[in-house]
Amino acid sequence: MNAPASEQAFWVTGPGAGELRPEGLAEPGPGEVRVRTQFSAISRGTESLVFHGRVPPSQYRTMCAPFQAGEFPWPVKYGYISVGTVEAGGEADGLAGRRVFCLHPHQSAFVVPAAGVVPIPDAVPSERAVLAANMETAINAVWDLQPGPGDRIGVIGAGVVGFLVAWLLRAIPGTEVTLIDPNPEREAVAAALGLRIGTPGRAQANPDLQGLDGVVHASGNPAGLEQALALAGVEARVVEMSWYGDQPVPAPLGEAFHSRRLTLRSSQVGRIPPERAARWDYTRRLALALSLLDDPALEALITGEGAFADLPAVMARVAGPDAARTLCHRIRY
Repeated sequence: MNAPASEQAFWVTGPGAGELRPEGLAEPGPGEVRVRTQFSAISRGTESLVFHGRVPPSQYRTMCAPFQAGEFPWPVKYGYISVGTVEAGGEADGLAGRRVFCLHPHQSAFVVPAAGVVPIPDAVPSERAVLAANMETAINAVWDLQPGPGDRIGVIGAGVVGFLVAWLLRAIPGTEVTLIDPNPEREAVAAALGLRIGTPGRAQANPDLQGLDGVVHASGNPAGLEQALALAGVEARVVEMSWYGDQPVPAPLGEAFHSRRLTLRSSQVGRIPPERAARWDYTRRLALALSLLDDPALEALITGEGAFADLPAVMARVAGPDAARTLCHRIRY
């Protein structure tokens, strides 16, 4: 009997520290596939919190990734963006040799149930398919917002998810979508995606951005939530996408929150909104996300690339000093 093949996986081993560890890999059994990874990517917001040990104990179970190993705070093998090719198994499911996306941690190859991977459309290059998990999150946020034609909508926070939410919303006929972010480096990315962007100060002074029909907050900064509530119009919905980990967040629910009868709605990709849950499952939603990545303009969201062998150092940099400059950082295998 052959010994399991040895691959490598990235593990968070302590606060702000990680390493590549050998990973035994058995042959795929019935209903399983072995995937050879081509690219993964760092989900900067959530993975930064995991990397620095900021997942609160009350959320240890909720925050588990689909194929996570280890337990919070560490050591833990965490991540959910992986693009690769099925190199063994999958014949019965039509997956043999196919390019696929999987919600798997950073690892050079892995074995998972065939149901755990989704084929990548021919029109979407593997390099861009790493945006699928973020696109899936953005789709969920748009569903939670429930926008309509002609709505004036603000999206606060020009990270990858904020950009994708705004990009999806602008396709609704008649909508006026404005991104709000203090980082001037985001202006070039917004232009590449055909989006309008302004700073928080300009937004607060702009009468066209008062009384909005809907607001999405995705900045990860409590000040952004305060501005979202301030810009929302009477009976409007504010969708909160930011996850703050163990950070206390003062929510300004005084002032005009009650008189304007605002709705503050959380959005979390781990659940499909109840209005769609009877018809949609996670596979259908992920397949939709992948199909929407056929626009080359979305390449603007990938702001860097590093080698898998350098991932421990890259993760420390992306989750630390380079955080403000980074959108999606792709990992090449």
